[in-house]
Amino acid sequence: MIDIAYQGFGDGLEQDAAATRKIAAAMPETIIAASCSKNFGIYRERTGLLMLCAQDASKQAVNQGTLAFLNRQNYSFPPDHGARLVLTVLGDDALRADWQAELEEVRLGMLDLRQALADALQDATGSNRFGFVAEHRGMFSRLGLTAEQVETLRKDHAIYMVGDSRINIAGLNMQTVPVLAKAIAAVGG
Repeated sequence: MIDIAYQGFGDGLEQDAAATRKIAAAMPETIIAASCSKNFGIYRERTGLLMLCAQDASKQAVNQGTLAFLNRQNYSFPPDHGARLVLTVLGDDALRADWQAELEEVRLGMLDLRQALADALQDATGSNRFGFVAEHRGMFSRLGLTAEQVETLRKDHAIYMVGDSRINIAGLNMQTVPVLAKAIAAVGG
């Protein structure tokens, strides 16, 4: 079972799918759950797919029947607004090229934000403790702060994050990066 929810935000659209393709080619059966919520920016539409790849074509009918049964048990016929959007974009060469270019721009922007945050944290703390932020990929990173530090960030600096210090890199911008870095340094990060 492979869950690929952030395709295109790591190293690129094709590169992020490489491991999935390799596993599917090597395994007799592979279930793939892919989400379009993030890379198409349609969170509320819950658009994606559940696919089963099988090396043995004779199992296709059984597998398709199982997936159809699960679909009916879960929600039967969901709205198709998001699916229709994705189908329209992927089915038109010009729209697909625009989407891929925009997705790449978002990915590169997150890499820039990651590097800026790592640099700002190094400047603010005098250490390279947070250098890993620039090495991570995708929308999220855990900063390794304690629950107490996260709570102090909230109380004293109005900076909110999950208790395990998971932050959404895409929620930052170049103006908020130094503010976050200074606050993290102030709480002993």
